[in-house]
Amino acid sequence: MYRILIVEDDATIASLLCECLARWGYEARAADDFQHVIDTFRDFAPQLVLLDISLPFYDGFHWCREIRMQSNVPVLFLSSRGDNMDIVMAMNMGGDDYVQKPFSTEVLLAKISALLRRAYSYVPAPPPLEIRGAQLDARAGVLRWHGKTLELTRNEARILTTLLERKNAIVSREELMRALWDDDSFVDDNTLTVNIARLRRKLDDLGLHDVIATRKGLGYCIHDS
Repeated sequence: MYRILIVEDDATIASLLCECLARWGYEARAADDFQHVIDTFRDFAPQLVLLDISLPFYDGFHWCREIRMQSNVPVLFLSSRGDNMDIVMAMNMGGDDYVQKPFSTEVLLAKISALLRRAYSYVPAPPPLEIRGAQLDARAGVLRWHGKTLELTRNEARILTTLLERKNAIVSREELMRALWDDDSFVDDNTLTVNIARLRRKLDDLGLHDVIATRKGLGYCIHDS
């Protein structure tokens, strides 16, 4: 979870930003001591700062300069001031981007994601693949359920991944064979049948019964319930 510090003296905007960022999986904190912003920065140790220009005591340019003396964390300026000189000043003080108020939350979130990606090679995590509380770690080739770990072969993991990515939809045998076929191994119809049967036995042994349903003449399906 990435931490984002909001330095914005409009309490309504700050609160809305905190709520919006929390919904998107960020940990957000709004500064409330505008005379000692740098102390809040050190305490929270954010990975990104949203910084207004017009602030009590010292402006955003001052705090950006203070932040830059000790950190390269991305700083995104938020301001109702759209004068070119303000934008130039913000960049010269060490800012990474500038959004003028009123702003679109979609645009702001896109800019935040882009800054995090550039700074930390950040890629939003895909939703976990799961069924009945069991979670699949496709890279490790294991399925975890109620403290138990089921080890899968490469083909079994690929089959389960493909079915879970299309949960509640029918996946044809041809699609599954394409998922299993790589440069080194041609997969025929019999190979798929054997792998499906073995995967079902492993799921049954784990306690997950009737997970993979057969749709005669169509393919296979995994349902949520």
